[in-house]
Amino acid sequence: MVDDQSRYSRLANITRIVNTKLDLHEVLQQVTTAISEEIVRCDSVGIFLPEGDGTYRGFAGKPETIDGITLQSQIIDPKTDPLAAELIEKRKTIYIADTSIDDRPDLVPVGAFRINSLLALPISYEQDFIGMVFLFDYGAPMHLTQSEIESVEAYVNMAAVAIQNAKALNQKEELLAQKQSLLDLARELAYCSTTRDSLKVCFAYLKQVFGNGQFAAYIVNPPSRQNQAPIVFRAADGMAESDWNEQLDSLGLTEKHEELVKRAVYEKEAIHSRMGEHHYVLLLPMISIGKVHGVISAVGSCKSSTKTTDLQLPFAQSIIDATAPVFSNLLYMDQLEGMVEARTSELYAANKRVNSVVESITDGFLVLNKDWEYTYINQHVSFSRGRIADEMLGKKIWEMYPEIIGTLTYTEFHRAMNERVTVRFEAQSDVDDYWYDITAYPFDDGICCILKNIREQKKYERELKRLSNLDLIGQMAAGISHEVRNPMTTVRGFLQLMVTDEQLAPHAAHFNLMIGELDRANAIITEFLSVGNTRTSDMKMMSLNTILEDISPLIKVDTSNQNKQIRIYTQEVPELWLNHNEIRQLIINLYRNGLEAMTTGQTLTIGTYLENEKYVVLAVQDEGTGIDPDIIEKIGTPFYTTKDEGTGLGLGICYAVAARHNATISIETGVEGTTFFTKFPVEAVPGIESPFEGD
Repeated sequence: MVDDQSRYSRLANITRIVNTKLDLHEVLQQVTTAISEEIVRCDSVGIFLPEGDGTYRGFAGKPETIDGITLQSQIIDPKTDPLAAELIEKRKTIYIADTSIDDRPDLVPVGAFRINSLLALPISYEQDFIGMVFLFDYGAPMHLTQSEIESVEAYVNMAAVAIQNAKALNQKEELLAQKQSLLDLARELAYCSTTRDSLKVCFAYLKQVFGNGQFAAYIVNPPSRQNQAPIVFRAADGMAESDWNEQLDSLGLTEKHEELVKRAVYEKEAIHSRMGEHHYVLLLPMISIGKVHGVISAVGSCKSSTKTTDLQLPFAQSIIDATAPVFSNLLYMDQLEGMVEARTSELYAANKRVNSVVESITDGFLVLNKDWEYTYINQHVSFSRGRIADEMLGKKIWEMYPEIIGTLTYTEFHRAMNERVTVRFEAQSDVDDYWYDITAYPFDDGICCILKNIREQKKYERELKRLSNLDLIGQMAAGISHEVRNPMTTVRGFLQLMVTDEQLAPHAAHFNLMIGELDRANAIITEFLSVGNTRTSDMKMMSLNTILEDISPLIKVDTSNQNKQIRIYTQEVPELWLNHNEIRQLIINLYRNGLEAMTTGQTLTIGTYLENEKYVVLAVQDEGTGIDPDIIEKIGTPFYTTKDEGTGLGLGICYAVAARHNATISIETGVEGTTFFTKFPVEAVPGIESPFEGD
C-alpha cells in the first residue's frame, strides 16, 4: 500500500492525463497501473469495452498477457455470463470474496486463472453504460476492504471520464470529418451533369457510412403521385433489377421490397427492415421541395447496423439530403431535354411531312428571300444550262440569270415582292424548251413561286388549234363541195362535147386546158373532204407493215424517177384498227414531202417498230437540210405551204388521219435531216428497238 501523499499525487497525475491525453488506451493503461499499485494484492486488472454487437472485449489492463492469452482476445458475452449481465443491469460494484460459493462468475476463466475472489465494477457515465473492470489475484483471495473498493471506484470513475472524453472527441472528429465529406460531396455534385453521375457520387459517399454495403436507387419519374410506384431502377454496380430482387430474397427479406419502396415514397421517411439474422435493408427517400424524387436502398450486415443508429444514419441522411436537390434539378433537366427532344422530333416530323408534301407536288416550287436568294427548291424545278438545286441555293436569281432582268418575270416578281400581292403569268425560256405558268405568293421573308411546266399544254393547244382549223375546213368542204361539184360537172360535160365538135377543133387545146383545171379544182375539193372527214368507219384490224408493203412499189418508182434512194425497214408489230386508204394517203403524203426535201442521191428511210411496248411507230426520215424552227409551229395548218405549187393540205390531211386513229405526229429536225414520227397506241407488247436510233 502507498501512503496518502503518493495516492493523491497519482490521482492528480491521472486527472491531468485524462484531461490532456488523446490516446484512450494510454490513459486506461495509466488507470489500471494505478489500481494495481493502489491495491498491491491485485495481480490482474482488465478493462472491457463494448464491441457493438452486445459483447465486451478486453481493451487495457495488467498484465496484457496471461498464460499466452492476450487481454484483447478475451470477450465477455452478457448472454452467457450472469455476472456481466447483473453488472450491466444494476450498474453497481460487485465483490465476490469466494468464487467457489458464488455461481455468477463464468467458470471457464475462474478455473483457467484460479480466481478465488473477484471485484467487478461498472464503467458508466451519467445514463450510459460504457464498460466493465475486473480485478483478481492468481490462486489467492484479495480480502478487500470497503475503503479499498471505494478507492478503486474512484479510479474507475476517472476511466469513465477518460472514455467519455475520448468518445466525445471521437464524435467531434467524426462530425468534422462528416462535415468535410459533405463539403466534398457538394463540390462533386456541382460538377455532375446527369442523374447517373449524381447517383454515382452519392453511392461513393454512402460507402463511407456503410462500408461494403450494396446500394441501388429507385427513381420516381415523373414525380410520384398516389398509387404510382417508382419506375426506374439503377444499382451502384450496374446490377439488373431482377438480380437485385433475387439477392434480397436470398438474404431473407421478410417484406416485399417493392412495398417497402412504396412506403418510403408515400411516407417520406426512412425505413429499416431486417433480413434474417445477419443483414438489414435501409431505404432513404430523396426529398427536394417536398417531393420524393427517388429512394436509395442500402443493404448491409447487422454488425454495422448499430453504427447506423448513432451518427452513421444521420450522416447517411445528410448525404441523401445533399444529393436530393441536385438530383431533382438534373432529373428536371432530363425531363426538359426529353420534352425538347420530343418537341424537336415532332417539329422534325412535321417539317418532314411539309417537305414531303411540297416534294410530292409535281410542279416546281421555290422560295426567294427578300435579298432575292434561293432558300428552298423542290426536286421538280428544272434550271436551264444544266444547273442543279444545290448549286442554286443561297445564290441570287438575278446574278445567276441576268438575262431575266427587264423581262415579264422580273417585273412580276418585283410586283409580288414590293406590293405583297399574288401574281400569275406565263414565261417561256429562250435557252431551253421550257414554258411555265408561274404563280408567285408573298410571305414574311420573301416570295414563294409555283412553276407549272405547260410545254405539253401549249403543244396540245397548238394541236387543238390545228384540229379546229381542220374541222372548219371540213365543215366548209362539206357545205360547198356538193354545190360546187354540180356546176363543175355540167361545165366539164359541155367542154367535152365541144372538144368533139369539128367546128371548134381550133379551140380543142383551150378546152382540154379548161377540163384539166376543172379536174384540178375537183382534186382540191376531194382533199378538202379528206381533211374534214371525221368518220372512223371502214377500220379493220390489220398490220401497218401490210399497208407499207402494198405501197412500197409506188414509193420505189417515185424515188427512182427522182434519182434518189429508198430504204424500207419493218419490224414485227401488233395489228391495229386502221383505215387502209387513209393510212395509205398518210404514208404517200409523208414520203413525198421527204423526197421533195432531198437532193439527188440522198436516201429516204421508212420504217415501223414498237416503242416502249405502248406505241407502233411509223417513221419517215429524210436527209434534207431540216425545217426552219420558225415554221415548225405552222406545219399542218391548212393552206400553209412553202411550195410554189402546193395547196398546204398534204400535212393537214396527215394530222387529220392521225387524229381519227388516236395517233400523234411529232417531228425531229436538224441540219442532217428531218424525221416524222406517227405513233399509234396499242396494248402492251414486247418491245423492239427503233431502227432509226443512231442513223
